[in-house]
Amino acid sequence: MNQKLLSGIAASNGIAIAKAFRLENPELIVEKAAISNTDAELTRFESAVDQSKSELEIIKEHTAQQMNDEEAAIFSAHLLVLSDPELLGPITEKIRSENINAEFALQETSNMFIGLFESMDNDYMKERAADIRDVTKRVLAHLLGVSIQSPSIITDEVIIIAEDLTPSDTVQLNPLYVKGFITDIGGRTSHSAILARTLEIPAVVGAQTVMSSIRNGMTVIVDGLNGDIIVNPDAETIARYEDKKASYELQKSEWARLKNEATVTSDGHHVELGANIGTPKDVVGVLEHGGEAIGLYRTEFLYMGRNQFPTEDEQVEAYSSVLKQMDGKPTVVRTLDIGGDKELSYLQLPKELNPFLGLRAIRLCLEMEDMFRTQLRALLRASIHGNLKIMFPMIATIEEFRQAKTLFLEEKAKLENEQIEVSNTIEVGIMVEIPSTAVMADIFAKEVDFFSIGTNDLIQYTMAADRMNERISYLYQPFNPAILRLVKNVIDAAHKEGKWTGMCGEMAGDEIAIPILLGLGLDEFSMSASSILKARTQISKLSKMEMESHIDAILSLSTSEEVVSYMNKLSGMKK
Repeated sequence: MNQKLLSGIAASNGIAIAKAFRLENPELIVEKAAISNTDAELTRFESAVDQSKSELEIIKEHTAQQMNDEEAAIFSAHLLVLSDPELLGPITEKIRSENINAEFALQETSNMFIGLFESMDNDYMKERAADIRDVTKRVLAHLLGVSIQSPSIITDEVIIIAEDLTPSDTVQLNPLYVKGFITDIGGRTSHSAILARTLEIPAVVGAQTVMSSIRNGMTVIVDGLNGDIIVNPDAETIARYEDKKASYELQKSEWARLKNEATVTSDGHHVELGANIGTPKDVVGVLEHGGEAIGLYRTEFLYMGRNQFPTEDEQVEAYSSVLKQMDGKPTVVRTLDIGGDKELSYLQLPKELNPFLGLRAIRLCLEMEDMFRTQLRALLRASIHGNLKIMFPMIATIEEFRQAKTLFLEEKAKLENEQIEVSNTIEVGIMVEIPSTAVMADIFAKEVDFFSIGTNDLIQYTMAADRMNERISYLYQPFNPAILRLVKNVIDAAHKEGKWTGMCGEMAGDEIAIPILLGLGLDEFSMSASSILKARTQISKLSKMEMESHIDAILSLSTSEEVVSYMNKLSGMKK
């Protein structure tokens, strides 16, 4: 058969070559039927929901043991869907008022919600559609008495081919046998892609035609580095990709040799490489990948996937765990950043026309002062266990910072009066993600202990472009000179006051951005743990002094494309 090249979105790094295994679940056919005994039908529906909950509890526990709490939180969210009166209420009401079967009521209601979420220009909300689809499919299968195919049965080396992989499918993948997967739909931010990266399984998603193009047993190559899929590769292609796979593995081993080394440029300048984490269990990955710090601990994961706020003691336990594991290495903890695309089911916030510009992050914390004080007390109590730095998110004005700092100092004084030991070396800084703050960095630098630049939001706010909106995605430009000038302004202002600046947005781990940021004088780079060793290798081959000599030329360019072209030429000259 002829070799065929397909392409999709590179979702998880690595290269795999194996036979195709089509993961096909039976079509769940639902027909509308009138029922005479609504009570019995409601009982049947409730039983299917309970069975699904029991299965999800088992999957959640398995995920927590095999991966970490952040991944397990996906299934906490699924369990909340199965307890959500806004979903279950309309289904039971439909059964009762229309005297129809549970299957039809479930499908009609879930399709309405799925359609609603899928129509939103927001990746986070689109993922909610995937959650509802996954959960309701499980309930529907129980109602229909249909068995759904499980990836856990696979005992040969294969590459999975599927329309999509649900989170519950993905966590059952055994990397010993499942060498990679390809799906027709999905994106880099889909749960299956995130889980694949955790499992370190090469994956390409959003390939659109793989289910119609690939049959069971066909040989397939998955290139998770650039999104290519080769079906029925010839011997020459297989040999070429075997070499590429070996080179990638060699590169990974080169990165691993730098695990316990400091991050030092070729001309002897040290920068700090840290990682972004969501839960205490993520610290293991940070240390395994040679992280020198935690540049961003997203505390909102403590608040998500549950029915009420975490207690002060629960928070103390989580923060203490992270600090103890880091054993004196710097740990930057971001206070609660909820709002925008991150919601809490138990926090009934009013719907906003522009939630990304609304009541979120520090604005919400300053309004809900009791909640904020509890978190600050927990952080202070945990501070004795390590090198804690606290940062406030989405600060727009100096008054906001002063107000938050005042609450911090008040809680510190209260604890000291209660004879509770706290650290006296806690640094208090801010995330710079709003243009007004970047412009006024010289004022802030006099009062904060450090800056951490959150480029994901800084870019979208500077360019007035929602980064989740595909139609204007071209405006998400990390290398636009406007962004680079703001970054320079922040770093220069900090250094003038003897303070340090880090970066915790995706830009910090970008191969093109790293040399520019080094030349701008960035002190700390924080990224996903799996990117640290690659970045350390790159930085070890760069000269800070040389990169500084290019900054004026880079900042004088007019467009993002010109900056990228300049950096590519510079990189080419070094090779």
